[in-house]
Amino acid sequence: MVDIEERRTRHRGTTFLLVVAAIAFLLAAFTRLLGIDGGRYMVATTALTPYFTAAGVLLGALALLLRRWAVGTVTLLVAVVLVAAVAPRAFPDSRPVGVGREVTVMAANLLVGKAEAEAVVAAVRAHDVDVLALQELTPAMVRDFERAGLDDVLPYRHFLDEPGGSGSGIASRYPVLPRTLTPPSTLRQAGALVDLPGAEDLEVLSVHPLPPVVDEGPRNWQRDLAGLPRRALDGPVRVLGGDFNATLDHVGLRRLLNTGYVDAADEVGAGLHATWPSGGALWPPPVAIDHVLVDDRCPVEDFAVVDIAGSDHRAVVSRFVVPTR
Repeated sequence: MVDIEERRTRHRGTTFLLVVAAIAFLLAAFTRLLGIDGGRYMVATTALTPYFTAAGVLLGALALLLRRWAVGTVTLLVAVVLVAAVAPRAFPDSRPVGVGREVTVMAANLLVGKAEAEAVVAAVRAHDVDVLALQELTPAMVRDFERAGLDDVLPYRHFLDEPGGSGSGIASRYPVLPRTLTPPSTLRQAGALVDLPGAEDLEVLSVHPLPPVVDEGPRNWQRDLAGLPRRALDGPVRVLGGDFNATLDHVGLRRLLNTGYVDAADEVGAGLHATWPSGGALWPPPVAIDHVLVDDRCPVEDFAVVDIAGSDHRAVVSRFVVPTR
């Protein structure tokens, strides 16, 4: 009798743990599936969608293995729905052969000017970058770039450098004309029109919404994301590159994509490549918050993430084709 009672107790204990774990998974899953960014902790949870998707599959399989049929079935069904949303990022999309001029755009967060300018310039040279979008650009970093020879490869610039983390800028191989592409935002977001020879002109925005996990909450982040320019159907080709502080699971970024952009990483099957934090840190779990969003009129040819010494972000680089005039 004692042995039977112990088995019943262990059975109830296992069931309780599985139910608690399943409830936690389902709360996170429905936050993502219903598009509820909510408070800063909910936003942070949504950023971890690929992780809890994998955890949900394992949890559902374990529950079924232990014959907790209801818990296992519900958990696994919801996990499969998430897999359908997340897994395609690891596979390239079919895309037409581009006819026009190949352009390479790189975006790099400089960690309040602590990144090594030589490393950024080396990456620009290695990837034959045409346009560089910079975030957290400080006056000291501008001087570092001058010493590192950025002007030799990207001689045209539109810099809005400031002390701290609010500065930004654009450097280009081709002439640039400064443009205001967003309403006033918490952090500065430099915009410019790049005069591409033999192709449509290219509007570029260095994107940097305020992080959503600040003490004040995500309201400013939501406002800054909402203020990013939609793709103009009858306007210039437009590319948004930078630190969005958002993953492809956040509703604000998904809404922006639906206006006529594609995520370059997602297009080539690199949508799960994490960009922050860099350096192999396991906590917080690495996530993909740096992006290059490309006008869907421009076929994406390539995408890469690049380690930049001194920065907590990996730079993102995309090559795509801009249609001829």
